[in-house]
Amino acid sequence: MTHERVEETLSRCLELSRADQTEVVVKASRTYLTRYATNYVHQNTAETDAEVWVRAVLGKKIGMATAKVLDDETLRRTVRRAEDIARVSPDLPDFASLPDVTAAGGPVESPAYSKATAECTAEERARGVGRVCALAAKYGFEAAGAFSTGVSVLAVANSLGVRRYAEMTRASLTAIVIGPSGSGYAEDLGVDAGRLDVDRVAETAVGKCRDAQDPVAVEPGEYEVVLEAPAVADLVTYLAYLGLGALAVQEGRSFMCGRLGQKVTGEKFTLWDDGTDPSGMPLPFDFEGVRRQKVVLIEGGVARDVVYDSYTAGREGGRKSTGHALPPMMHYGPMPLNLFVEPGDADLESMVRGTKRGLLVTRFHYTNPVHPVLTTLTGMTRDGTFLIEGGKVGRPVKNLRFTDSILGAFEGIEALSRETWLSEMFGFGAVRAPAMKLASFKFTGVTQH
Repeated sequence: MTHERVEETLSRCLELSRADQTEVVVKASRTYLTRYATNYVHQNTAETDAEVWVRAVLGKKIGMATAKVLDDETLRRTVRRAEDIARVSPDLPDFASLPDVTAAGGPVESPAYSKATAECTAEERARGVGRVCALAAKYGFEAAGAFSTGVSVLAVANSLGVRRYAEMTRASLTAIVIGPSGSGYAEDLGVDAGRLDVDRVAETAVGKCRDAQDPVAVEPGEYEVVLEAPAVADLVTYLAYLGLGALAVQEGRSFMCGRLGQKVTGEKFTLWDDGTDPSGMPLPFDFEGVRRQKVVLIEGGVARDVVYDSYTAGREGGRKSTGHALPPMMHYGPMPLNLFVEPGDADLESMVRGTKRGLLVTRFHYTNPVHPVLTTLTGMTRDGTFLIEGGKVGRPVKNLRFTDSILGAFEGIEALSRETWLSEMFGFGAVRAPAMKLASFKFTGVTQH
């Protein structure tokens, strides 16, 4: 999908539409994936994909249709289908308008793009994977994971004059190293594949695996915990998903309901969203073409704001979209996808030294909401959980299930690391987070491994 082809697709759909207002979104991508397991590359894939979403507005009725084939006849049918769906849809009483040029904001900066990522070959990815596998094999372990690179295009146009285009790159390396009775994990994510720290990923995952052998069982209960960045990012991702969007507040299902301006966590916790920060995975506008704004969500433990798209902003007098609309076919409402947790002045070693008896957690998996308004989640530790005794990392422990309120746990933040790391968020967003020490975290069960 060249820039010219994308622009032609946008223009053609707008020309074909008979609706009062029309929005067209084109998303195209070239993605490459090298998967490996048991210290061997077992799969290389390359995928080219393109999709168009059309949103037709008739009064206060909205219809949406999508297509993955972009020839003229398919575009014509897609536009007509969106219009037909709008005609039979109920009115949305709170709908005001699609964003116009003024509401969309001024010019946007180009998102981060890396030629090294765009041109990364299967051989280059295999060499990176090979370094992970070689180190794992040296210790008699087996490595598995994936090295992915890709280029994506997002373009938005509507009949009110909004027109946006962006081309972005993304590179990700994950490593799970497995031994006879324990495993380790590490990851790296960024715009530039050439800047991924392959050796750090390999050494971290192998080191954790080496230390995780022959784990012992510990009783469930409340423990002091030191969470490494991937674990922190997982919890923060679910905070965003559960309640940091305006629709969740308006529907009464958010933990932010009635609490703006009030303390919701300990004072050491500050969280914001910024789609323009190059240290994240920047995307300068949303899926309505509105320029993304930096939004401080929680500051010093106090609830400050949530993010908006044009529809939710129109439901509140005086509000404007913050540039956080999701793709048109997703109906969850606006959500922050470029999250940053403010770092502290500690390091992982000092947090461990400050722990009398607790647990060091590498990451979580199978995390799921239990009670959204209370921010109660449940999930399990994975790939490196260790007992901390007398300020030192000691024996590896078998994985545990946690069930706790995230805001409640964040009340007890005692320290945050200076260094931060970038983690995936639902595959297309990102969280930059530090390691974190909590005074208490509830573990409610144990596993056999």
